[in-house]
Amino acid sequence: MDLLLGKFADSALADMSDADLEAFEALMEVPDRDLFAWITGKQTIPANYDSPVFRQVLAFHVGDAKQ
Repeated sequence: MDLLLGKFADSALADMSDADLEAFEALMEVPDRDLFAWITGKQTIPANYDSPVFRQVLAFHVGDAKQ
């Protein structure tokens, strides 16, 4: 997950608000297996993690996969 979140962080961190940074930090604390299951759609994203930042992470990697 470090690779997935790291690539996103490299491209987006500088433009994040304080609230976005807090949401991103919360995602980094999630166990890898849970985060991977959410990203791959194998588990429903819990409401407390289904944030605009998480949606940006998803969009970043879906766009990356299509290229």
